[in-house]
Amino acid sequence: MPNSRKVALITGAAKRIGAACVRLLHAHGYNIILHHHTSVQQAQQLADELNDLRARSAYLVSADLLKLDQVQALAEQTSHAWGDLDVLVNNASLFYAGQLGSVTEQDWDDLLASNLKAPFFLSQALAPSLRKRQGCIINIADIHAEKGLLGFPVYSIAKAGLVAMTKCLAKELAPDVRVNAVAPGAILWPDQLTSEAQKTEILQKVALKRCGEVEDIARAVRYLCDDAAYMTGQVLTVDGGRMLYT
Repeated sequence: MPNSRKVALITGAAKRIGAACVRLLHAHGYNIILHHHTSVQQAQQLADELNDLRARSAYLVSADLLKLDQVQALAEQTSHAWGDLDVLVNNASLFYAGQLGSVTEQDWDDLLASNLKAPFFLSQALAPSLRKRQGCIINIADIHAEKGLLGFPVYSIAKAGLVAMTKCLAKELAPDVRVNAVAPGAILWPDQLTSEAQKTEILQKVALKRCGEVEDIARAVRYLCDDAAYMTGQVLTVDGGRMLYT
């Protein structure tokens, strides 16, 4: 349908950082394509919430990003909503531990597929649409892409690749499409981390001595979308000063 508003596709949009990005961009006038996979109920509730606020402003698309044919289908379905695209936020990510010595090929394939392969091929497929609108790509990376998170080698490798991809695509798609990344620090505690002692230890290495909020990442994403016209190939770190202590 004809559309005068900017359009953003956010992967992994049903909850956590993805949902925060959805709500903030929508509040700033974007129409949203919400990608989800297993979080069907949360995605539908969020789409209903947005459409109640502004009719026909949210469009749901389901895809398993571990499967390349579904990544390609997601790119194709994106155009069914409002035509061309202004913003792609590669947010969907698998995150789990894998001690060296016990990592399986399936672990490697799944973590690389969700954090690197899918973002690359989705960006490639949507590049022509983004070029038409002088759009942008924002990748959700991780501060541990730089030095690695102990016990999470494959995840860290995948996010390091995502940072490299950000810089490569910034060159490949310039000057028409800007490509940047946001690297969150301690924003949400992972399910694997339950010990209060572990949390305290981590926060002692954060200059601001507190955990961030998903809205902090969403605000960084919106900045890169709307207020960073002369930025490309950059990684915006949002970590409360965590990297000062590494």
